[in-house]
Amino acid sequence: MHRSLLNLAALAMLASASFATQAQTVTIYGLLDQSVEHLTNVGAASTGTNRLPGLTGTVPSRLGFRGTEDLGEGLKAVFTLEQGLGLDTGTFNQGGRVFGRQAFVGLTGNWGSLTLGRQYTMLFWSQLDADILGPNAYGSASLDSYLPNARADNAVAYRGTFNGFTVGATYSLGRDSVNVPSPSGTNCAGESAADAQACREWSALAKYDAPNWGLALAVDQIRGGTGAFASLTSSTLTDRRATAAGWVRFDALKLGAGVISRRNEGSATTPRSGLWYAGAAYAVTPAFTLDGELFRLSYKDSDNKATLYALRGAYSLSKRTAIYATAGRIGNSGTLALAVSNAAAGNGPVAGGVQVGIAAGVRHAF
Repeated sequence: MHRSLLNLAALAMLASASFATQAQTVTIYGLLDQSVEHLTNVGAASTGTNRLPGLTGTVPSRLGFRGTEDLGEGLKAVFTLEQGLGLDTGTFNQGGRVFGRQAFVGLTGNWGSLTLGRQYTMLFWSQLDADILGPNAYGSASLDSYLPNARADNAVAYRGTFNGFTVGATYSLGRDSVNVPSPSGTNCAGESAADAQACREWSALAKYDAPNWGLALAVDQIRGGTGAFASLTSSTLTDRRATAAGWVRFDALKLGAGVISRRNEGSATTPRSGLWYAGAAYAVTPAFTLDGELFRLSYKDSDNKATLYALRGAYSLSKRTAIYATAGRIGNSGTLALAVSNAAAGNGPVAGGVQVGIAAGVRHAF
C-alpha cells in the first residue's frame, strides 16, 4: 500500500511537470485604424480628391495570433501569424496574403531568438524608435515605400538583446513570391535551382538602447531575379540601404533622426540616393500627443528631389481608442512625382509638383 501511494505521488509529480513544460499561451490581438483623407493637386488636372485609404492611417490595420510554449530551462517555442487588413473594403493587404505582415515560428531563450518564415528585416527594427511618425499616412513611406514593408518571405532571422545591445540578422532564400506591383509584391520568389542567387535578401543590425536614448545601425540588401519588378530583373542586380538612426527623450519630449543611404542597381540613371529625417513628439497632456517630422530625399547627380513636412495630433479616449488628425505637404523637383500620402496607391501630383494632404480618423486596439 505504501509503495502504491509513492507510485501515485510520483506519477502526479510527473504529470504536473509535463503540464508545466508544455504550458502554452496564445494571444489574439489587433489594431483597426481608418481615416478619411483629402488630397490636392491630383494628376494633370490638379484637382482635389477625397477617399478612405486602405493601407494606413497612423498605423496599418491588422489581426494577429501570437503564441509561446515554455519548453523548460529558459527555452520557449514562439510563433506569430499576422494579417494586414484594408478596412475601407475589408480585404487583405500585402498583396492579398492571408498572413502578409508576419508568419513565422521559432525558438527563443536567453541567447536571443531564431525564427523561420515571413518576417521583418533588420531595416524595420532599426527605424522603429527613431522615425517618429513611422507608417503614418504622411511620412517616410511616402518617399521610400520599402521602409514600412521591409519584410522577406522564406527568411531565417536571429535577434538578441544583451545589456542594452541588440544584434540581429536575416537571410532570405526568396524574398517575395507575390506578383503584385507594389512594395508588398515584387514577383521575386527565388528558391530556384537554376539561379541560386535570385531574389535573395539579407540584413544586419547593431543597436543600443539606454533608458533615455538609443542608436541603431543597419544594412538591408535585396537581390533581383527574372521577372522581378522595379527593374531588378537579374540576380546580378542589388538594391542596398544602409542606415544610421537615433532617438533621445526628455520627459514629455522625444526627438528622433536618421539617414538612409541607398544604392539601387535597378535604376540606370539615378542609382544613388539619400533620405534623411528629423522629428519630435511631445505629450502635451497624458491624453494628447503632438508630433511632426521633416523628410528630405535627394538623388545624386540629379535634379530629382523631394521634401515632405508632416504633422499629427492624437487624442486618447481610452487606453485602446484614439482619434487623430494628420497633415502633410510634399514638394517635388526634377522628374519626381511622389504623392504626399502613402495611405493608398495612386493620386500623385504631376512631375515636379506640390501636393497637400489632410486626414482624420479613429484607431482602436484590442
